[in-house]
Amino acid sequence: MKNLNKLILACMLSLFGLADLQSQDWADLNRFKEENTKLPSVQENENRILFMGNSITIGWLNLRPEFFANKPYVNRGISGQTTPQMLVRFRQDVIDLHPKVVILLAGTNDIAGNTGPSTLKMIMDNIKGMSEIAQANGIKVILSSTLPAYDYPWKPGLEPSGKIIELNKMIKEYAELKDHIYLDYFSAMVDERNGLPKKYAEDEVHPTIEGYKVMEPLVEAAIKEALN
Repeated sequence: MKNLNKLILACMLSLFGLADLQSQDWADLNRFKEENTKLPSVQENENRILFMGNSITIGWLNLRPEFFANKPYVNRGISGQTTPQMLVRFRQDVIDLHPKVVILLAGTNDIAGNTGPSTLKMIMDNIKGMSEIAQANGIKVILSSTLPAYDYPWKPGLEPSGKIIELNKMIKEYAELKDHIYLDYFSAMVDERNGLPKKYAEDEVHPTIEGYKVMEPLVEAAIKEALN
């Protein structure tokens, strides 16, 4: 009986230790730590472009690697992340990599409540914080609209579409106020439900290859504008 109690206690301590370890890296700072170290220094005439975001950003690299190939594009998307998590890792995953331009795509996971309840003001404050840090370091800022979403498959029933529309208005207004570039994916992809059609996202949120093909010329036009 004593041995059984010791075993149960050891298992509990192990689980608590793992939970504590995970909580210490809430922003997933270790995700790109090694890749950042191995990334070559920026060359004199290199226009490094940094893609910062969530699963939509990293999914782009996974589904369309040819879009990123042989270009000075660095992808630092982490699945499921919210704007406060991105803000925490912004210096190490963006500023310290010395891009000319950062493309920020964020907000939908905040609306889904992935790291707790968030108001639109809270989301915007984090987006503003990242934009201000980038601007202070001489980095051009492209603020992407949040993509349409009629529903979240992992949290059905939240009806996010109205909040996304309102958040995009706030992002656009802030971009215009601060002379950042507003990248409007929303208008090019939205359907009559204010969601994404099946051809662009089979699960209502994450773009298909066809969805990313819509996004690519839009982001390239925004990059060209930022560099000019």
